Amino acid sequence: MRAMILAAGLGTRLRPLTDNRPKALVEVAGRTLLEITLARLRAFGIREVVINVHHFADMMVEYLKANDNFGMRVELSREDMLLDTGGGLKKAAWFFHESLGAEEPFLLHNVDVVSNIDFDRMLRFHVNHRALATLAVQNRETSRYLLFDAQSQLCGRRFGHDRPDELVRPSAQVQTLAFCGIHVISSRLLSQITEAGVFSIIATYLRLARQGERILGCAADQYYWRDLGRPENLAAVEQDLQQKVFEQP
Repeated sequence: MRAMILAAGLGTRLRPLTDNRPKALVEVAGRTLLEITLARLRAFGIREVVINVHHFADMMVEYLKANDNFGMRVELSREDMLLDTGGGLKKAAWFFHESLGAEEPFLLHNVDVVSNIDFDRMLRFHVNHRALATLAVQNRETSRYLLFDAQSQLCGRRFGHDRPDELVRPSAQVQTLAFCGIHVISSRLLSQITEAGVFSIIATYLRLARQGERILGCAADQYYWRDLGRPENLAAVEQDLQQKVFEQP
Protein backbone atom coordinates (compact mmCIF):
# COMPACT_ATOMS: atom_id res chain seq x y z
CA MET A 1 0.00 0.00 0.00
CA ARG A 2 1.19 3.51 -0.81
CA ALA A 3 0.33 6.88 0.70
CA MET A 4 0.35 10.60 0.01
CA ILE A 5 0.99 13.27 2.62
CA LEU A 6 -0.58 16.66 1.94
CA ALA A 7 2.07 19.14 3.10
CA ALA A 8 2.17 21.98 0.57
CA GLY A 9 0.12 24.56 2.47
CA LEU A 10 1.53 27.86 3.72
CA GLY A 11 0.70 27.12 7.34
CA THR A 12 -0.68 30.63 7.87
CA ARG A 13 -2.49 29.61 11.06
CA LEU A 14 0.83 28.49 12.54
CA ARG A 15 2.61 31.83 12.09
CA PRO A 16 5.12 32.94 13.28
CA LEU A 17 6.36 29.33 13.41
CA THR A 18 6.02 29.04 9.63
CA ASP A 19 7.71 32.35 8.80
CA ASN A 20 10.96 30.49 8.15
CA ARG A 21 9.95 26.88 7.56
CA PRO A 22 7.16 24.79 6.03
CA LYS A 23 4.44 23.65 8.38
CA ALA A 24 5.57 20.04 7.93
CA LEU A 25 8.81 20.93 9.75
CA VAL A 26 7.13 22.58 12.72
CA GLU A 27 7.92 20.53 15.83
CA VAL A 28 5.76 19.08 18.56
CA ALA A 29 7.43 17.31 21.49
CA GLY A 30 10.78 17.43 19.66
CA ARG A 31 9.57 15.82 16.43
CA THR A 32 8.44 17.45 13.20
CA LEU A 33 4.89 17.02 11.98
CA LEU A 34 6.32 15.24 8.94
CA GLU A 35 8.30 12.77 11.05
CA ILE A 36 5.22 12.02 13.16
CA THR A 37 3.11 11.35 10.07
CA LEU A 38 5.76 9.20 8.39
CA ALA A 39 6.18 7.19 11.60
CA ARG A 40 2.45 6.51 11.70
CA LEU A 41 2.45 5.34 8.09
CA ARG A 42 5.55 3.23 8.61
CA ALA A 43 4.01 1.57 11.68
CA PHE A 44 1.06 0.59 9.47
CA GLY A 45 3.45 -1.05 7.01
CA ILE A 46 3.58 1.66 4.35
CA ARG A 47 7.05 2.13 2.85
CA GLU A 48 6.33 4.25 -0.25
CA VAL A 49 5.07 7.81 0.11
CA VAL A 50 4.67 10.90 -2.07
CA ILE A 51 4.56 14.34 -0.42
CA ASN A 52 3.36 17.52 -2.13
CA VAL A 53 5.54 20.55 -1.37
CA HIS A 54 5.44 24.27 -2.12
CA HIS A 55 6.27 26.55 0.83
CA PHE A 56 10.04 26.25 1.58
CA ALA A 57 10.17 23.17 -0.65
CA ASP A 58 13.98 23.06 -0.67
CA MET A 59 13.99 22.78 3.12
CA MET A 60 11.84 19.67 2.80
CA VAL A 61 14.30 18.19 0.32
CA GLU A 62 17.25 18.80 2.63
CA TYR A 63 15.40 17.56 5.72
CA LEU A 64 14.44 14.28 4.09
CA LYS A 65 17.96 13.82 2.70
CA ALA A 66 19.50 14.47 6.13
CA ASN A 67 17.23 11.82 7.65
CA ASP A 68 17.68 9.29 4.85
CA ASN A 69 13.95 9.54 4.08
CA PHE A 70 13.31 7.85 7.45
CA GLY A 71 14.00 4.49 5.84
CA MET A 72 11.22 4.86 3.28
CA ARG A 73 10.89 5.57 -0.41
CA VAL A 74 9.79 9.20 -0.45
CA GLU A 75 8.97 11.13 -3.62
CA LEU A 76 8.12 14.83 -3.78
CA SER A 77 5.46 16.46 -5.92
CA ARG A 78 6.44 20.12 -6.31
CA GLU A 79 3.67 22.65 -6.79
CA ASP A 80 4.68 25.97 -8.34
CA MET A 81 1.31 27.26 -7.14
CA LEU A 82 -0.83 25.79 -4.40
CA LEU A 83 -3.30 23.33 -5.92
CA ASP A 84 -5.39 22.54 -2.81
CA THR A 85 -6.09 18.93 -1.80
CA GLY A 86 -7.73 17.77 -5.02
CA GLY A 87 -5.34 19.50 -7.37
CA GLY A 88 -2.42 18.24 -5.33
CA LEU A 89 -3.60 14.65 -5.50
CA LYS A 90 -4.25 14.91 -9.25
CA LYS A 91 -0.73 16.22 -9.88
CA ALA A 92 0.79 13.36 -7.86
CA ALA A 93 -1.40 10.66 -9.44
CA TRP A 94 1.60 9.32 -11.40
CA PHE A 95 2.96 7.91 -8.14
CA PHE A 96 -0.04 5.62 -7.77
CA HIS A 97 -0.35 4.78 -11.47
CA GLU A 98 3.17 3.27 -11.30
CA SER A 99 2.05 -0.02 -9.78
CA LEU A 100 -1.39 0.10 -8.19
CA GLY A 101 -4.31 -1.70 -9.78
CA ALA A 102 -7.60 0.10 -10.39
CA GLU A 103 -9.15 -1.12 -7.14
CA GLU A 104 -6.04 -1.12 -4.96
CA PRO A 105 -6.40 1.50 -2.23
CA PHE A 106 -3.95 4.10 -1.01
CA LEU A 107 -3.96 6.39 2.01
CA LEU A 108 -4.15 10.19 1.88
CA HIS A 109 -3.12 12.01 5.09
CA ASN A 110 -2.87 15.68 6.06
CA VAL A 111 0.49 16.51 7.61
CA ASP A 112 -1.04 18.84 10.19
CA VAL A 113 -3.19 16.33 12.05
CA VAL A 114 -2.11 13.85 14.69
CA SER A 115 -4.16 10.83 15.73
CA ASN A 116 -4.12 7.18 16.66
CA ILE A 117 -6.93 6.38 14.23
CA ASP A 118 -6.65 2.71 13.24
CA PHE A 119 -5.65 2.66 9.56
CA ASP A 120 -6.15 -1.09 9.37
CA ARG A 121 -9.73 -0.74 10.57
CA MET A 122 -10.34 1.99 7.99
CA LEU A 123 -8.91 -0.20 5.25
CA ARG A 124 -11.11 -3.16 6.22
CA PHE A 125 -14.16 -0.90 6.29
CA HIS A 126 -13.23 0.48 2.87
CA VAL A 127 -12.78 -2.96 1.30
CA ASN A 128 -15.78 -4.59 2.98
CA HIS A 129 -18.10 -1.79 1.88
CA ARG A 130 -16.63 -1.61 -1.66
CA ALA A 131 -16.12 2.13 -1.27
CA LEU A 132 -14.53 4.45 -3.78
CA ALA A 133 -13.27 6.59 -0.90
CA THR A 134 -13.52 6.26 2.87
CA LEU A 135 -13.14 9.31 5.12
CA ALA A 136 -12.33 9.19 8.83
CA VAL A 137 -15.00 11.25 10.57
CA GLN A 138 -15.92 12.20 14.12
CA ASN A 139 -18.97 13.59 15.87
CA ARG A 140 -17.40 16.84 17.09
CA GLU A 141 -17.67 20.55 16.48
CA THR A 142 -16.12 22.03 13.36
CA SER A 143 -16.60 25.04 11.12
CA ARG A 144 -17.41 22.87 8.09
CA TYR A 145 -19.45 19.70 8.39
CA LEU A 146 -19.91 16.85 5.96
CA LEU A 147 -23.37 15.30 5.77
CA PHE A 148 -23.93 11.53 5.75
CA ASP A 149 -27.04 9.39 5.50
CA ALA A 150 -27.98 6.37 7.62
CA GLN A 151 -25.77 4.11 5.46
CA SER A 152 -22.73 6.36 6.08
CA GLN A 153 -22.78 7.61 2.49
CA LEU A 154 -21.72 11.18 1.81
CA CYS A 155 -24.74 13.23 0.81
CA GLY A 156 -23.64 16.86 1.23
CA ARG A 157 -21.91 19.48 3.31
CA ARG A 158 -22.73 22.36 5.63
CA PHE A 159 -20.78 25.62 5.69
CA GLY A 160 -22.52 27.33 8.60
CA HIS A 161 -25.83 28.44 10.03
CA ASP A 162 -26.21 31.31 7.56
CA ARG A 163 -26.03 29.16 4.42
CA PRO A 164 -28.27 26.31 3.26
CA ASP A 165 -26.92 22.79 3.19
CA GLU A 166 -25.46 21.59 -0.10
CA LEU A 167 -27.14 18.24 -0.71
CA VAL A 168 -25.97 15.97 -3.51
CA ARG A 169 -28.01 12.87 -2.59
CA PRO A 170 -31.58 12.74 -1.28
CA SER A 171 -31.81 11.66 2.35
CA ALA A 172 -34.68 11.82 4.84
CA GLN A 173 -32.24 12.44 7.65
CA VAL A 174 -28.59 13.46 7.66
CA GLN A 175 -25.85 13.34 10.27
CA THR A 176 -23.33 16.17 10.52
CA LEU A 177 -19.80 14.90 11.03
CA ALA A 178 -16.33 16.42 11.08
CA PHE A 179 -13.70 15.16 8.65
CA CYS A 180 -10.34 14.19 10.14
CA GLY A 181 -8.09 14.73 7.08
CA ILE A 182 -7.41 11.00 6.63
CA HIS A 183 -8.76 9.07 3.62
CA VAL A 184 -8.51 5.58 2.15
CA ILE A 185 -9.04 5.87 -1.61
CA SER A 186 -9.42 3.28 -4.35
CA SER A 187 -7.01 3.98 -7.18
CA ARG A 188 -9.81 4.03 -9.76
CA LEU A 189 -10.92 7.37 -8.31
CA LEU A 190 -7.86 8.99 -9.90
CA SER A 191 -9.24 8.48 -13.41
CA GLN A 192 -12.55 10.01 -12.31
CA ILE A 193 -11.08 13.35 -11.24
CA THR A 194 -12.37 15.69 -13.93
CA GLU A 195 -11.77 18.90 -12.00
CA ALA A 196 -8.75 20.95 -13.06
CA GLY A 197 -6.43 23.52 -11.55
CA VAL A 198 -6.94 24.46 -7.91
CA PHE A 199 -9.71 22.48 -6.21
CA SER A 200 -10.57 20.62 -3.03
CA ILE A 201 -10.88 16.83 -3.08
CA ILE A 202 -14.16 17.34 -1.22
CA ALA A 203 -15.60 18.92 -4.37
CA THR A 204 -14.67 15.75 -6.26
CA TYR A 205 -16.21 13.56 -3.58
CA LEU A 206 -19.47 15.50 -3.66
CA ARG A 207 -19.69 15.27 -7.45
CA LEU A 208 -19.02 11.53 -7.39
CA ALA A 209 -21.50 11.02 -4.54
CA ARG A 210 -24.10 12.81 -6.66
CA GLN A 211 -23.34 10.32 -9.44
CA GLY A 212 -23.98 7.39 -7.10
CA GLU A 213 -20.42 6.46 -6.16
CA ARG A 214 -19.81 5.12 -2.66
CA ILE A 215 -18.05 7.87 -0.72
CA LEU A 216 -18.32 6.70 2.87
CA GLY A 217 -17.63 8.02 6.34
CA CYS A 218 -15.87 5.70 8.79
CA ALA A 219 -16.61 6.64 12.41
CA ALA A 220 -13.46 7.38 14.42
CA ASP A 221 -14.92 8.81 17.62
CA GLN A 222 -13.09 6.34 19.86
CA TYR A 223 -9.67 7.54 18.68
CA TYR A 224 -7.48 10.47 19.61
CA TRP A 225 -7.33 13.22 17.00
CA ARG A 226 -6.11 16.82 16.93
CA ASP A 227 -5.66 19.44 14.27
CA LEU A 228 -2.18 20.95 14.55
CA GLY A 229 -2.93 24.04 12.52
CA ARG A 230 -2.59 26.46 15.44
CA PRO A 231 0.26 27.02 17.95
CA GLU A 232 -2.05 26.42 20.91
CA ASN A 233 -2.95 23.02 19.50
CA LEU A 234 0.72 22.05 19.41
CA ALA A 235 0.96 22.82 23.12
CA ALA A 236 -2.17 20.79 23.80
CA VAL A 237 -0.74 17.74 22.01
CA GLU A 238 2.52 18.04 23.96
CA GLN A 239 0.53 18.07 27.19
CA ASP A 240 -1.51 15.07 26.06
CA LEU A 241 1.70 13.17 25.31
CA GLN A 242 3.14 14.00 28.73
CA GLN A 243 -0.07 12.81 30.37
CA LYS A 244 -0.05 9.69 28.15
CA VAL A 245 -3.48 10.45 26.74
CA PHE A 246 -2.11 8.83 23.60
CA GLU A 247 1.25 7.55 22.38
CA GLN A 248 3.18 8.13 19.17
CA PRO A 249 4.76 5.28 17.20
